[in-house]
Amino acid sequence: WVDETGRESVAANRSDSMGIAMLRETGINSMVISKEVNPVVTARCNKMKIPVMQGIDDKAGVLLSYLKEKGMNPENVIFVGNDINDVPCFSIVGCAIAVGDAQPVALRSADLVLKQRGGHGAVRELCDLLISRS
Repeated sequence: WVDETGRESVAANRSDSMGIAMLRETGINSMVISKEVNPVVTARCNKMKIPVMQGIDDKAGVLLSYLKEKGMNPENVIFVGNDINDVPCFSIVGCAIAVGDAQPVALRSADLVLKQRGGHGAVRELCDLLISRS
């Protein structure tokens, strides 16, 4: 939401935080790569104790660099996206996931589509799915 003064607020599903914490306890880490630069995103990621990269136009390039720097096998990575700028990352990772309300190109390109919409429990849905299979 943006009010008449330009102050921005973002709704978040609080159960996502618990899902991320439970996922971390299983040894699975997460991070956020965002095109937007927004202090709300920083605050949310800080609360969930996950790294965040903002202002990223070339998500695929940043993802590849990050994986190389960390020595991670892309086949062991899951990428969750919702829009056209996420789709180039889908072919890099072992599993590409779209949230339920993603743009059609992301829905068509994903290996798995979550039932929940972005910001409405999609992260928790994925966390619960991963935890149930670990």
